[in-house]
Amino acid sequence: MYFLSGWPKRLLCPLGSPAEAPFHVQSDPQRTFFAVLAPARLSIWYSRPSVLIVTYKEPAKSSSQFGSYKQAEWRPDSTMIAVSTANGYILFFHITSTRGDKYLYEPVYPKGSPQMKGTPHFKEEQCAPALNLEMKKILDLQAPIMSLQSVLEDLLVATSDGLLHLIHWEGMTNGRKAINLCTVPFSVDLQSSRGSFLGFADVHIRDMEYCATLDGFAVVFNDGKVGFITPVSSRFTAEQLHGVWPQDVVDGTCVAVNNKYRLMAFGCASGSVQVYTIDNTTGAMQLSHKLELTAKQYPDVKNCNCKEGHTDLVEFLMGNADIWNKTGAVKLVRWSPDNSVVIVTWEYGGLSLWSVFGAQLICTLGGDFAYRSDGTKKDPLKINSMSWGAEGYHLWVISGFGSQNTENESDSKSIVKQPGILLFQFIKSALTVNPCMSNQEQVLLQGEDRLYLNCGEASQSQNPRSSSAHSDHRTRREKSPFAGGGLESQSLSTLLGHRHWHVVQISSTYLESNWPIRFSAIDKLGQNIAVVGKFGFAHYSLLTKKWKLFGNITQEQNMIVTGGLAWWNDFIVLACYNISDRQEELRVYLRTSNLDNAFAHVTKTQAETLLLSVFRDMVIVFRADCSICLYSIERKSDGPNAAGIQVLQEVSMSRYIPHPFLVVSVTLTSVSTENGITLKMPQQARDAESIMLNLAGQLIMMQRDRSGPQIREKDSNPNQRKLLPFCPPVVLAQSVENVWTTCRANKQKRHLLEALWLSCGGAGMKVWLPLFPRDHRKPHSFLSQRIMLPFHINIYPLAVLFEDALVLGAVNDTLLYDSLYSRNSAREQLEVLFPFCVVERTSQIYLHHILRQLLVRNLGEQALLLAQSCATLPYFPHVLELMLHEVLEEEATSREPIPDPLLPTVAKFITEFPLFLQTVVHCARKTEYALWNYLFAAVGNPKDLFEECLMAQDLDTAASYLIILQNMEVPAVSRQHATLLFNTALEQGKWDLCRHMIRFLKAIGSGESETPPSTPTTQEPSSSGGGFEFFRNRSISLSQSADSVPASKFSLQKTLSMPSGPSGKRWSKDSDCAENMYIDMMLWRHARRLLEEVRLKDLGCFAAQLGFELISWLCKERARAARVDNFVLALKRLHKDFLWPLPIIPASSVSSPFKNGKYRTVGEQLLKSQSTDPFLNLEIDAGVSNVQRSQSWLGNIGPAHQEIDTASSHGPQMQDAFLSPLSNKAGDECSIGSATDLTESSSMVDGDWTMVDENFSTLSLTQSELEHISMELASKGPHKSQVQLRYLLHIFMEAGCLDWCIVIGLILRESSIINQILVIIQSSEVDGEMLQNIKTGLHAVDRWASTDCPGYKPFLNIIKPHLQKLSEITEEQVQPEAFQPMTVGKTPEQTSPRAEENRSSLGHGSIPQGEVGGSSLVSRKEEDTTRAEEEEPFQDGTYDCSVS
Repeated sequence: MYFLSGWPKRLLCPLGSPAEAPFHVQSDPQRTFFAVLAPARLSIWYSRPSVLIVTYKEPAKSSSQFGSYKQAEWRPDSTMIAVSTANGYILFFHITSTRGDKYLYEPVYPKGSPQMKGTPHFKEEQCAPALNLEMKKILDLQAPIMSLQSVLEDLLVATSDGLLHLIHWEGMTNGRKAINLCTVPFSVDLQSSRGSFLGFADVHIRDMEYCATLDGFAVVFNDGKVGFITPVSSRFTAEQLHGVWPQDVVDGTCVAVNNKYRLMAFGCASGSVQVYTIDNTTGAMQLSHKLELTAKQYPDVKNCNCKEGHTDLVEFLMGNADIWNKTGAVKLVRWSPDNSVVIVTWEYGGLSLWSVFGAQLICTLGGDFAYRSDGTKKDPLKINSMSWGAEGYHLWVISGFGSQNTENESDSKSIVKQPGILLFQFIKSALTVNPCMSNQEQVLLQGEDRLYLNCGEASQSQNPRSSSAHSDHRTRREKSPFAGGGLESQSLSTLLGHRHWHVVQISSTYLESNWPIRFSAIDKLGQNIAVVGKFGFAHYSLLTKKWKLFGNITQEQNMIVTGGLAWWNDFIVLACYNISDRQEELRVYLRTSNLDNAFAHVTKTQAETLLLSVFRDMVIVFRADCSICLYSIERKSDGPNAAGIQVLQEVSMSRYIPHPFLVVSVTLTSVSTENGITLKMPQQARDAESIMLNLAGQLIMMQRDRSGPQIREKDSNPNQRKLLPFCPPVVLAQSVENVWTTCRANKQKRHLLEALWLSCGGAGMKVWLPLFPRDHRKPHSFLSQRIMLPFHINIYPLAVLFEDALVLGAVNDTLLYDSLYSRNSAREQLEVLFPFCVVERTSQIYLHHILRQLLVRNLGEQALLLAQSCATLPYFPHVLELMLHEVLEEEATSREPIPDPLLPTVAKFITEFPLFLQTVVHCARKTEYALWNYLFAAVGNPKDLFEECLMAQDLDTAASYLIILQNMEVPAVSRQHATLLFNTALEQGKWDLCRHMIRFLKAIGSGESETPPSTPTTQEPSSSGGGFEFFRNRSISLSQSADSVPASKFSLQKTLSMPSGPSGKRWSKDSDCAENMYIDMMLWRHARRLLEEVRLKDLGCFAAQLGFELISWLCKERARAARVDNFVLALKRLHKDFLWPLPIIPASSVSSPFKNGKYRTVGEQLLKSQSTDPFLNLEIDAGVSNVQRSQSWLGNIGPAHQEIDTASSHGPQMQDAFLSPLSNKAGDECSIGSATDLTESSSMVDGDWTMVDENFSTLSLTQSELEHISMELASKGPHKSQVQLRYLLHIFMEAGCLDWCIVIGLILRESSIINQILVIIQSSEVDGEMLQNIKTGLHAVDRWASTDCPGYKPFLNIIKPHLQKLSEITEEQVQPEAFQPMTVGKTPEQTSPRAEENRSSLGHGSIPQGEVGGSSLVSRKEEDTTRAEEEEPFQDGTYDCSVS
């Protein structure tokens, strides 16, 4: 409602002795002038600019006679001030303006500026007037004066001898006798025939205030009793007065009256404020509510001491004993000018601000107001006097001299401290003055010279505290390895927006002559704002960022807006008083046209308009004669004033409204006690069904009377149609501050859109919710069709987002800047004494409160309908969780047994939603362990819930349940469930979860169960969809080693290292541990299943993600699971898994030039150079030990090799590996891809060009050759698959699973691989069974190729010589021996003459050697040795592969 802004300002009073420091401030009724009292001087200050105008100083002689000044009171027309003195005198001062055209301060403008002196009211508005103060009359009442109060044309004075004097402002008593309080009868209510009298002798009034709307005085007596005195008839004499008092208040100290809401706020010595109202029927005083500080707003002593660093127990206990009265008695209570907030201060200092019905907005007794940034406590600000400025934008405060001023006695400056007035600055909600804003979904705050709005979508707000909780909660539950997770968070952020306001500076030209801003309004779309100052109005467009003001300033100064303003489409509707015509008017201005009366539609009205609101195409107006008038507004196509207004209906409310000023808001709504189903005509449900009137906090509804005959709408012209009369009013609710309703309709969310939302101050919010029968059945006659549900929220509501089930608000936050100043030099700096105040946007979900209230009332069906309509909201899971959590906390921690617990009902309700399992487990994990048994007794056994998660494939939630089980069950049970989850996670490829499960199982085994693993909060998008993520733990560095390679060649080099880190070490450490064995068994079983099902891709992912030692396992399983049983099936499955196309024979292959002669090898080289093999320099580090390179099976370490190795040995670094097209000196001659039509799967499309050697530029390729190349490229799979296949080939080669190597060699169609395998077979003792298997397998492939896949035939023909050699070896072998890959270290000289010819090492790696520098090192058995000469340019690269 009201929020502090920035730092307070300090106004310096003229220098004087401390004895002349000001102690009292009182504003005049218009709040333009402020009277400031010092012991012997009276000063008048002006509000804008805040300057001292005149001071009257009492001469010493008369000062000793009168005594020091005490209180001041203004005459209603601001022409006189009465000042009471200590010795019982009243001094009457006249205020006169100095003669002539003199002003104290005038603005000075540069020449030629638009602000010309010719504008009307210029002097009055712009200049600070020069005034004279003159003492006219002195009245001696012969007793100390306790209270002064201006009542209409009289001054009411209470003296300490128990008398009430009624004095005329001219200083005469007019012969009226003073009233003795002892003669005034007091009773509990006005109906009592006779009251008792105040019995004791020295009774007198200590404080009093007149209430115009109740016509009486709220009084506080010197003994602490409080009461209300009212004249029974019009005459003010002792016989005609009667008092009522409440029985229970005995410690009253002060009083303040709220005229609009008819409330009396009595400050008490206990530190609380009791707010009373008068019962209309009996006239008794009724307690409305109390304003009391709770521990939350006023932190207890324990916290204070901790902050100061004390931990003394005695001090703590003593402090706690009198915690309730640490504030002292209430010193002052002041209602704001618009009566919407009250400010309270205490004897020991501090300020607090409350809404009219007790919602606390600000308190300066805790937080940054009470503590410095180093944690030490500040002295609270003591306030002697305070008064609100115009429109409540400022609070003028005279602070008491607390200990902070006298502390440094030695510091002369601080003793003669210059006394001053503090101005606290406020910004307030537009709802306080213009309640028609309540049908908007924007929050609009107005400051003295600027507006704050939460523009953007209607549904943009932010709750810094809870939104982070929502997003956390979403990510933990939603993210799976497949989901991007971006969508969820994005919709939430658009909904909740950001914390910052859109601040609009009000046009200074308009403000200069029309300060202060009285009303503001924003349109439905949140794109246009209108503001009203003293005269006229102005509007602003957020799109163009421009203000529009009246072109003719006389027109602006001729209108005073009286009843607020509202937007209707592109029009501004306002009620105003026309000064020159002395006429009340209703005007409509078009936003897009110039701001001029020529473009306005004007309707004259009979009485002054107090309130105005718009509903669809109707304007509702409340007037000073207590009547309500409805107008229709429509757009006209003709003329400049393109809107027309017609009177539809008038309703007199004078029977129900005692005083027009009491009406806080009036609005038309489509809400009625009967919801749309039971109405005779359904379309009428959307019409203006009822009038809602907030009468001093009582919400009154008047519905249309449908009891009479209904006129069928089509028979009558809508304009002539007589509207139905209204029924007598019904009271819906008490203590209502704001009402929100919408005119939109949405079939899906009828509950929320047809509801009425009420803000009730300290009592929280209420919603008047419609109840709908399910499936449009006939409603039960006994079932009410609406229900009022109360609920509490933690923020002050300023707007309701109906469909989004959100309440928007604002909250004060503080920032400390005291650390910027050294302590002594700046002790009195305001920046040190006060924190900087900012206002932040906030929002809150309320749906869980409503669902819970419905369930409490056994309206589960309605709760379900409402929840289902909101199930699509992004924070709906959070709503369910909050509801479960709150009910659980309340019931499980209750000391009394609960007769009818709600938790089982809530649990049953949540099971209706698919998020049931997540909701329960998230709630449990955010609740302390002690409450778990109570929770699971209601929702079900966690073991059953765990199994449900597994069945639903929701593994992340299952993992959360596992932690619950681990705490609630014996280790054996949690191990059993963990094993289940581990196996399922392996099956689904949820690698993160697998890693957590391995850790969890080990923790159970080794007794580390005190630290259960956290549920995976995020899942890295892993490789289930794509290839292995073996890049995650390996480093791949891409570098050019210019030293070792000639300039015309390029070297492409990658280092690959096996997974290191915890996953790698795990296998070597505690390998003898039974728990590790148990985990290993599960991993082995999974690996075996993958191999048996020929799921090589999954096997690769599994090994790479979990650091599984594939090579050693394959060595063991070589003759069992790692055998290929069916080569053809394996081949087909790999083609499918790796998206690798089956080869086809090109149509032009018969005449292909590659078939014969010279170009053959060149073509092959070209294809090789385009191949996508990424491993050239390959270092494999298994994380256990680094085997010497000389030990690698067939490694030939030549000089070139050493050079390249040193060039690349800066160690593995995590870099993204990517290959991009690289330019070459040869320019366009080399851009082979451009001439070729490439398919989607071709690696060239991926832009994966290795560098082409310059010598290629000499080749001239014909069209048919290019077609052939393109065909060959089209038969290759994606780049990623190729990388993966080569990786697997390398692994199988290491492990000696040669049959798998053959299968991969076939897919890649590279004879070098087959050749290499043959070399291995020749050079080592290989299992005969394996050789036999390879031989039969290849024959099977040959047969299959002949019948089903002729594309394989050319390649099979190429490798025929290998096959024949293989047959020979198979027959030769007699006694096969076990294959020991790690011990074999034969050199290529002994085994491979071909390798020597190629001057290259033929490794065991999966890498065809030839990818360096774009050259191919592949040699083929059937090629002539002379070919080697041709290949020379492509064979300079070398590679190295060392394996542990």
